[in-house]
Amino acid sequence: MTATTEDPRQRLILALDVDDRTQARDMVRRTVASVGIYKVGLQLFVAEGPDLVRELVAEGARVFLDLKLHDIPNTVLGAARQVAQLGAAMFTVHCANGARGLTEALGGLREFCARERLAEPLMLGVTVLTSMSDADLHGIGAGGGTERQVEILAGMAYRAGLRGFVASPLEAAALRRSFADAFIVTPGIRPAGADAGDQSRITTPRDAIAAGASAIVVGRPVLRAPDPGAAAAVILAEIRQALAG
Repeated sequence: MTATTEDPRQRLILALDVDDRTQARDMVRRTVASVGIYKVGLQLFVAEGPDLVRELVAEGARVFLDLKLHDIPNTVLGAARQVAQLGAAMFTVHCANGARGLTEALGGLREFCARERLAEPLMLGVTVLTSMSDADLHGIGAGGGTERQVEILAGMAYRAGLRGFVASPLEAAALRRSFADAFIVTPGIRPAGADAGDQSRITTPRDAIAAGASAIVVGRPVLRAPDPGAAAAVILAEIRQALAG
């Protein structure tokens, strides 16, 4: 997976932040014409487990498993192997695992996928959550602000071998300048006029793509829309406009 992709649908990730498999499958059915990747996060994974991921993959969906793995290296590697066996296209780990933890997890995953003849899922390093502000970072002892913290974590993860990151759209341009070959995923996307919800660092789909995002994650603006399919189509149109310049 590279920093760019030919099919604009692969730039749109829908977060399946719903409570059960019935709701998830219904949302996939209603949005598949515009959405290329579906994100299964903690809420849905805890409710339905890995079987739902297997079902979606078996039906041809590209799945982004967003569990933000953060543990000792051996545990992260064990979980990453399970992700590969599920057939997910990408998954997240926290950059805060540190250089050694990331290097060991990535290297072990590659060896495992080569040995088992599995497609290697893209390991995305989560930098700073989009819900966090500068004040939040200071509260946990991380000085220098969100942009600086994203730079530090992404640089460390890149040197450890990662070529994918999750960061707010406000940091996308800086990441693209520093890491031209990285696959940059940006949550915190809100169409113009949409409620920010619990996100602190947000922007529009068009601005995120124009800033250098490889793919954007959208949840509530589609999930809560009266017509999720139509809402996803509008966002895809914004992505096409951004790609057209």
